[in-house]
Amino acid sequence: RRVTTDSPLVAAWGDPPIVLRCGVPVPAAYQPTSQVVTINGVDWFPEQLTRGYVFTTVGRVANVEVSVPDAYAPEVNPLVDLAGAVADKVPKR
Repeated sequence: RRVTTDSPLVAAWGDPPIVLRCGVPVPAAYQPTSQVVTINGVDWFPEQLTRGYVFTTVGRVANVEVSVPDAYAPEVNPLVDLAGAVADKVPKR
């Protein structure tokens, strides 16, 4: 299934789609003491949804958000593939 968007800051792929958005705000639920998932040097703040998770990077000059439907459980798996690109392209604060 082809997934398209008009924004250069959004990418989507798969069925159901995994959606990546760049330049998002820090999640409202995030606190400095919140638990994060660290994958290949990139910290992700997880938020459980009804049918999956949203993971948002923290501690970077720009935030990257990845929405992963529960069809891809365990939902952290796509982050393994994305962490290298995030680490290379989005510097730490």
